[in-house]
Amino acid sequence: MADPYSILGVSKGADEKAIKSAYRKLAKELHPDKNKDNPKASERFSDVTRAYDLLSDPQKRGQYDRGEIDENGQPRSPFGGGFGGGSPFSGGGPRPGQGGNFEFGAGGIDLGDIFDGLFGGGAGARPGGPGSAGRGPQPGPPPKGANIAYDHLVSFTDAAKLEPQRITMRDGKTVEFKLPAGAVSGQQIRIPGKGAAGPGGNGDAMVTLKIGKHPFYERDGDNIRLELPISLKEAINGAKVKVPTIDGAVMLSVPAGAQSGTTMRIKGRGFAKKGGERGDQLVTLHIRLPADTAALAALAEALPDDPNIRSALGL
Repeated sequence: MADPYSILGVSKGADEKAIKSAYRKLAKELHPDKNKDNPKASERFSDVTRAYDLLSDPQKRGQYDRGEIDENGQPRSPFGGGFGGGSPFSGGGPRPGQGGNFEFGAGGIDLGDIFDGLFGGGAGARPGGPGSAGRGPQPGPPPKGANIAYDHLVSFTDAAKLEPQRITMRDGKTVEFKLPAGAVSGQQIRIPGKGAAGPGGNGDAMVTLKIGKHPFYERDGDNIRLELPISLKEAINGAKVKVPTIDGAVMLSVPAGAQSGTTMRIKGRGFAKKGGERGDQLVTLHIRLPADTAALAALAEALPDDPNIRSALGL
């Protein structure tokens, strides 16, 4: 991925509002739902989302600006990235599935042997060592190769609908994998046998998911929230209005006399649940007043005042 600032078309000194505005504009233009026959637009949408995810996080943005991480959010390792996602000394201990003996790939250094020698655990178990009389060598199974860590960005709609994902391994091969129901950012997926080679077989690929943001949807557990503008006339008279969902637009019946802040439910248009069902889409209505202030003033004159409108507030 190129420089995230150039992808969003903003300067390095851009504030949060400018970055968000640039992202919304590009996301609406490049969204896969609007570009089903244009794979390049889908690729650019992924790049735009990844760039926004990095620059909208103050900590990650600072790390990127200081050169501590690259445009994919990965540490810029002085050791050339040969440890499957960063230096083994960058904190957090060994990668999941590598065990506690700090094996660094096939044929690498096994600090477990060194510790055994220091504390006497290995000397008695090796032929010719103290205490080895009467005992033969006790070889363990050959170690597997190290696990390799990957970060994978999943679009909001893909995560909701559990669309199959593809990721390119370090050897250049592409692997397809399934998303678990209820997938969240930070969740790890293990792909067996796609790690580094070792005497006992390959390690695994450990894929950390990052769920992308959406221009107008917000996730709420298994539900999806949407703020829907409606006109004053639609609110007064009631209307059937078109509403976007991750599965395509549907018609929603707005009742006459609808109030701003009213939330309506569209069943089964949310995120996939572990039981196989899906959450709902929650649509919150927001009444927008007409731009014609003269007509609005005339309407206001015809409407009666409500002296008790704020009585619930003790006023």
